Amino acid sequence: MKSPRKKSEPALLIKPPRQTECLFGHHEAEATMLDAYRSGRIAHAWLMEGPQGIGKATLAYRMARFVLAHGEPSAPAVQRAQTLSVDPDHPVARQVAAGAHGGLLTIERVENEKKKTGELYTVIRVEESRGVIPFFGATAAGEGWRVCIVDTVDELNANAANALLKALEEPPRRSLFLLVSNSPARALATIRSRCRRIRLRPLSVPDVIAAAAAAAALDVNDPQLRDAAAAAEGRVAQALTLLGGGALELQQRVAALLARLPQVDGAEMHALGDSLPSADRAALAVFVDGIERWIVSSCVRTQTVPMKNCPILHGWQRYGKRSFAPCVTSKPIIWTGSR
Repeated sequence: MKSPRKKSEPALLIKPPRQTECLFGHHEAEATMLDAYRSGRIAHAWLMEGPQGIGKATLAYRMARFVLAHGEPSAPAVQRAQTLSVDPDHPVARQVAAGAHGGLLTIERVENEKKKTGELYTVIRVEESRGVIPFFGATAAGEGWRVCIVDTVDELNANAANALLKALEEPPRRSLFLLVSNSPARALATIRSRCRRIRLRPLSVPDVIAAAAAAAALDVNDPQLRDAAAAAEGRVAQALTLLGGGALELQQRVAALLARLPQVDGAEMHALGDSLPSADRAALAVFVDGIERWIVSSCVRTQTVPMKNCPILHGWQRYGKRSFAPCVTSKPIIWTGSR
């Protein structure tokens, strides 16, 4: 196996979801949305749920492009379509990729102008969502559809969520809301109740490899990519993160130590601790993610319900995670499974 990429190597240039043409996995979800649109009775709001980094936003933009490019559900091109694919050279595809289509509104976290590091706000503020009402009240572009993508609805603060809710309560004709969610429990219940919910699951390793290669122009046979995909638990974004700096090596070390518990390799634990201060931000995020996923699986395995009663989780959130707060902005763990 080749050694992990060094910090000195150039950062990967990764296509954002609005510029991503291909969809890997999620074919059932794509077919469900296409069939709903073809029927002429599509739900006005969709809550697209699943773990972070598996392609939910990619599917949302894919759906938006298709609807904006084919405004009439009964049109022959729509009825013949097998997927939501739109030719990248189509004017709508070009406009969406450039963030310049008048019929598409995207609500997401924006850069904190008070900081000079390019850091984003930790939430979506009402300043970003208050444009929803006038957007849907304006004359629609093209054949009349207006689409709003919220990425992610979990990150709306209270005022922003209420602004979105007002639009969802009285949707105008030919309006479509595509709400991306990593943790549906975070979204307002009143928002969830107004959406058709569609669950997307982690991808297979081959799909992670293909999606990551397409997003970052990588060779699908790259051994480092294959190792990162195998360790990414079905998440394309995680695989790409693991390819940066020493993230993959750190993830492998953490996974090996956790797998041996309750036996402890003291020397390796100390070596790992010594390496963390020099790790880059991406590697530290991978470290925190690995710990939290192990905690979740441990709580489920021991049938700790609710998860807040899990002593491991309590100790991590109170003491361990605080040490990484200046470097890693990660959300509290919320268990949204059946338990």
